Amino acid sequence: MMVVIPTIKQFKEHIGIAKQAGISIGFVPTMGALHEGHLALMRRAKDENDLLAVSIFVNPIQFNNQEDLKKYPRTLEQDSIMLESVGCDLLFVPDTLEMYPEPVTDQYEFGKLSEVMEGASRPGHFNGVAIVVRKLFEIVEPDKAYFGEKDFQQLAIIQQLVKMIPLPVEIVPCPIIREMDGLAMSSRNLRLSENERFIAPLIYQTLIKAVKLNTLLSPEELKKWITDKFKSHPEFKIDYIEIAEDQLLQPVAHWNDANSVYIFVAIFLGNVRLIDNMRIF
Repeated sequence: MMVVIPTIKQFKEHIGIAKQAGISIGFVPTMGALHEGHLALMRRAKDENDLLAVSIFVNPIQFNNQEDLKKYPRTLEQDSIMLESVGCDLLFVPDTLEMYPEPVTDQYEFGKLSEVMEGASRPGHFNGVAIVVRKLFEIVEPDKAYFGEKDFQQLAIIQQLVKMIPLPVEIVPCPIIREMDGLAMSSRNLRLSENERFIAPLIYQTLIKAVKLNTLLSPEELKKWITDKFKSHPEFKIDYIEIAEDQLLQPVAHWNDANSVYIFVAIFLGNVRLIDNMRIF
């Protein structure tokens, strides 16, 4: 039976009992509007630990766009049913005042990693992510925490955060979960109109084709090819397209600049911003 807990004090009491009993804790932090991608993380956490803890908190300080924050889906009733289905043991559902009783002034420095892609497009976003993730880790005290590779840069930031502090938690990366038509699962997909949802898989299809062209085109040429593909569909508006290495996510000029290279994209479809990535090698 899942226990739903709204306060830090109550949650820490439950965690304290589990820790005393030597129970291992797997943790999946979320902002709700759950989908199969979240559930895949939770099933893995459940398999690899004695207790599954999940948080649902729409973190206001990681939104640089207040309109985006207002529109973010909030579906707690449906989320609770899904959490029960994967055997969630503890659900932490704090409100903003519970998490931030005082103004938050913490600043984290991630260097080059936070200056590209999402960091460049969403100023302050990763500082907000770092603040809330650190706070959640200190409340939940998990042995392992699970994050999806769709948010590849966020995952890299969190891996750097736990080394910097340091925090005694193992970060477990999990593969992107996709819809049958290839669209990366995201809570934001709920905001797509019927026509936008029909067009959205073009993102995945374009990445699949692009990966196969790396032997024929340079990184710069491939980036232009991807850009032209999206520009040929007026429904899409490009935020960024990058071909970068997988450590500090810096752009590569030549294929031999790094051992592992990915394509990263952020695309607006209507008013909905979608991100995706795919490994080239």
